[in-house]
Amino acid sequence: MEKKKLGLVPRLIIGILLGILIGSFLPAPLVRIVITLSSLFSTFLRFIIPLMILAFVVTGIADLTHGAGKLLGITAGISYASTIVAGSLAFFVAINLFPHFVTGGIVASIGDPEAGMLSPYFSIPLEPLFDVTGAIVLAFVLGLCISSMRGREIGDSAYSLANEFSKMIVKVLNVAIIPLLPLYIMGTFANMTYSGQTFLILSVLWKVFLVVICLHLCYLLAIFLFAGAIGKKNPFSMLRHQVSGYLAAMGTQSSAATIPVNLRCAELNGVSAQIRNFVIPLCANIHLAGSMITITCCVTSVLLMNAMDVGLHTIIPFIMTLGIAMVAAPGAPGGAIMSALPFLPMVGIASDSALASLLIALYITQDSFGTACNVSGDNAIAVVVDAVYHRFIKRPDRAA
Repeated sequence: MEKKKLGLVPRLIIGILLGILIGSFLPAPLVRIVITLSSLFSTFLRFIIPLMILAFVVTGIADLTHGAGKLLGITAGISYASTIVAGSLAFFVAINLFPHFVTGGIVASIGDPEAGMLSPYFSIPLEPLFDVTGAIVLAFVLGLCISSMRGREIGDSAYSLANEFSKMIVKVLNVAIIPLLPLYIMGTFANMTYSGQTFLILSVLWKVFLVVICLHLCYLLAIFLFAGAIGKKNPFSMLRHQVSGYLAAMGTQSSAATIPVNLRCAELNGVSAQIRNFVIPLCANIHLAGSMITITCCVTSVLLMNAMDVGLHTIIPFIMTLGIAMVAAPGAPGGAIMSALPFLPMVGIASDSALASLLIALYITQDSFGTACNVSGDNAIAVVVDAVYHRFIKRPDRAA
């Protein structure tokens, strides 16, 4: 009788729990061993991510027989609109709730969330062949060219090469990346727990944290209800299928690193292969709804703590700018807030000030949940784009 394998969701939960236990009870030398293994995997993952984006986006676009350019514009437009709406709604909630419990007296209680973090024993200098943004641009160029020229100006060689390269990357994901994700997550939570700073910040600003989580969940419910209506699917079934992607994103704190798991979630939601291979890697780098909710709430908190001006005239332009400026930032843990630093003067915060450090501390504490919200929303967008493509772009009368 064949043994049943432990599913991905239980393994991710075990990784989180083991990380907390290791960080709480084991001495620093043993914790550093786990962190070293996690760091080595992280290095390999960063190397694979651009190749993964290139492989999936190229084949995804190349498989689109009609309207590849239109589909790219539709996906980017929905992603940007979702990000702006999420940030705007977060501001309206924050400006009405936070004044009741965010005061200047709590600033002195917050420290640096990276204080006390342990470093790995050693690392390997393995750099990616190109960065995430370069991978996206190259994938667009190759995919659109193959899609438009295949069968007209060129043969099938380029398409076959891209398709076989994609299958090789899938093999790497199934054999190495997905099975080792729980180890990566375990190391992340072990380090966070050992430092103690993350939980200190949560103990001081738990009300802000709770509001942010509620906003994430409300956003996900709304966008999946919308996707369910457009795609004629059960939104609650889609949310259930998204659990593994949500947990993986929490542990990795990287939208790009969660792409392999998120592709599986999209498949469970019935999204066609060409659409999910195109939309999921793309949205992992341009869709930032969860990060925008977190940053907007954190910025509003910092401004209120210091009795600074906070209003629509400052926050809305800031949100609209970040929706573009943070593209590709979710690929790295904490990347969104670091990309936002140059634009903090728009709300009256100097990018090299103590207030900026406070903002980073608040954001990093909640980064796991923002990333999980980002990638979960990606799947809702994939359902919408899939429905639009098959109803309005790939029409039966145009199949020939």
